[in-house]
Amino acid sequence: MAKRLVFGAGVAWPKALEITGLGGKSRPLMKKLVEIYDTTLRDGTQGEGVSFSVADKLRVAERLDAFGVHYVEGGWPGSNPKDIEFFKEAAKRKWKNTQIAAFGSTRRKKIAARDDQQVKLLIDAKTPVVTIFGKTWLLHVKEVLRTTPKENIAMIADTIAFLKKNKRKVIYDAEHALDGYKDDPEYALATWKAAEEAGADFVVLCDTNGGTLPSEVAEITAIAKKELSCEVGIHTHNDIGLASANAIAAVEQGATQVQGTINGYGERTGNCNLTSVIPNIALKMGRRSIPKGRIKKLSDLSRFVDEVANIIPDRRQPWVGGTAFAHKGGMHVNAVQKVAHSFEHANPDVVGNKRRILVSDLAGRSNIVMKAQEMGIRIDNDTPELKTILTRVKEQEHLGYDYEGAEGSLALLIRKALGRVEPAFGLEAYHVSMRGDALEHVCEATVKVRVGDKTAHTVADGDGPVNALDQALRNALRGFYPVLAKVKLTDYKVRILNSSRAFGTAAKTRVLIESTDGKDRWYTVGVNENIIEASLQALLDSIEYRLLKK
Repeated sequence: MAKRLVFGAGVAWPKALEITGLGGKSRPLMKKLVEIYDTTLRDGTQGEGVSFSVADKLRVAERLDAFGVHYVEGGWPGSNPKDIEFFKEAAKRKWKNTQIAAFGSTRRKKIAARDDQQVKLLIDAKTPVVTIFGKTWLLHVKEVLRTTPKENIAMIADTIAFLKKNKRKVIYDAEHALDGYKDDPEYALATWKAAEEAGADFVVLCDTNGGTLPSEVAEITAIAKKELSCEVGIHTHNDIGLASANAIAAVEQGATQVQGTINGYGERTGNCNLTSVIPNIALKMGRRSIPKGRIKKLSDLSRFVDEVANIIPDRRQPWVGGTAFAHKGGMHVNAVQKVAHSFEHANPDVVGNKRRILVSDLAGRSNIVMKAQEMGIRIDNDTPELKTILTRVKEQEHLGYDYEGAEGSLALLIRKALGRVEPAFGLEAYHVSMRGDALEHVCEATVKVRVGDKTAHTVADGDGPVNALDQALRNALRGFYPVLAKVKLTDYKVRILNSSRAFGTAAKTRVLIESTDGKDRWYTVGVNENIIEASLQALLDSIEYRLLKK
């Protein structure tokens, strides 16, 4: 196949690879469906810092349904009023792709399932699917439940039979299945067979402590598939960083359901990350899972769930993270510029992500060309100013500037080197003062700007010196550029760059500013020993970049 070379953000993959996202031949899809079971709303909320309101849970469930997830576990109706309310609201909605599941445990010891209040609440939730967990490991049977091995098996069988009698699809989560099997294979298998014989639709092997290796998962899953006639699933935790690998190992041995959470939320170090497993199953293994075409929404889904959970997205997430397809080293970027899949395992488009070219002191000429094209600046390898731009970037990075996170300032640097920026204004003077007492303080900034042959001189108060300076600048320029009325500073970060070489108050400071006009966001940077001067540089770049966009 002839290579297609396209520079910039549009670097092309060979057509055959665009179909699967793989660096190789297209794989034929296997017929056996791998179902995705999402437990973000239950197991995910057991993670530190993760919490959803009822309204949040409904929003996430609806988004998972639209994405094509087969099961959404809504919570444990016996554990808290919030989950009971969720199931009441969920019962009023129509679900297109998803079956809602209620979660609970087997009945208590020495009481019939029909008389156990927790089991009754699972029926009252009115979900088509009920997932219950039971004990596999004799350690838990004897030391935690403090019952006999025989009674534990009866608890499993009685609960599942009761749920099936009430016409529920039953998924049995065999808690500590892998540790239990390694401790006593005969007893572990007896618990799984009890669940199967009672009518369980799935027996799901749970690596509850998250410490099992993929080779062990594969071996035990293969045994479960051989011994059980019902479907087998896998539920893994990430305590040794292998949750996703363990899920894939189980699928390779015939598991047809994978349980996990979006972005890997979960107790301790988290659960199997569905944003990794879903594309691996579909694109790397060639297995049927999420409906065709939906995987393009995966990156959006990941960001949506983080936003609802009020969690900062992990930029280093495989497949969906902001750096998943980011290229920084000059040699790498040069290769990507020529043949995209030379340094990419998949086309970022297949999961709704995008390629990013980073510019830093490690950059080469290709970094500058591809990044400029990504920002809409017309430039190529033969542009005469290219060497000047690269040298300037490296010099600035040496002084402490960081253009990876300040693309607005980088765009200005490139355009100025190309001679394509007419100064929109000039700052002739500024003054910042702060006064106060034990009760209150006042920050004030005065600026004088020139636009053409006209000047404006304004003063403004602010919550701090940077806020006052920002207000004064935009007040002075709004009469010339009304569009600045919509611009506001939304984030302000400071980093001390060389505190070990000087007293902390005299150290060089880097300021990174995030700005928005309500539609777009952009980032600018300033560096100086004086924090006000560094902030002013970033503010001026922010305003100039917005006017450049206009």
